[in-house]
Amino acid sequence: MLSPPEVLIAFRAFAAPAIFVLACFGFPGPVLAAVVLAAFASDVLDGIVARRMGVATPRLRHADTVVDTVFYAAAAVALWIAVPAAFAGVGWSVSLLIVLHVSRATFELAKFGRLSAYHMWSSKALGIVIVFTMTSVFLTGRPTGLVAPALWMGMINELEGFAVSAVLSVWAADVPSLVHALRRARPREIDRAVAPTA
Repeated sequence: MLSPPEVLIAFRAFAAPAIFVLACFGFPGPVLAAVVLAAFASDVLDGIVARRMGVATPRLRHADTVVDTVFYAAAAVALWIAVPAAFAGVGWSVSLLIVLHVSRATFELAKFGRLSAYHMWSSKALGIVIVFTMTSVFLTGRPTGLVAPALWMGMINELEGFAVSAVLSVWAADVPSLVHALRRARPREIDRAVAPTA
């Protein structure tokens, strides 16, 4: 039986193909916006509920991150289907963001054997911007100037995640920022420096 946080994550996993199919069948923008908002609410709640229940395990946090990536990628494709003009003039930014994400994922898989689950502050800020941007476009059916800044925020977030993965020597969940990663790495470096040599 799934725990409440797992149910929320599973809902978001289901919402990914759902929003794509709804967009393909031409469902109105408010319906697509509602799916985005519901998925975002589940994303906020699953962490809160998991911590209060004491089940915020690395496995759960990893699953949360993977499902987030899949959902927002599906939502972006749905946005392109529903309002193609939303991505006009930002094709190279989208391509660069994809390259950064794939490169970071490849690096993490090679180094840790699995994708990261940092839940950085920059990721949380990016999530809010993405949801606001997508909701605005779906509701109005028109492009918005927020798409380009959201893509730039996405690239900055990927670069910070890349740096955190480079700094950490072992896989870790819930690393709020690069500063926190450096603090985690520093004690190990000090220990190695003062360790007696044979």
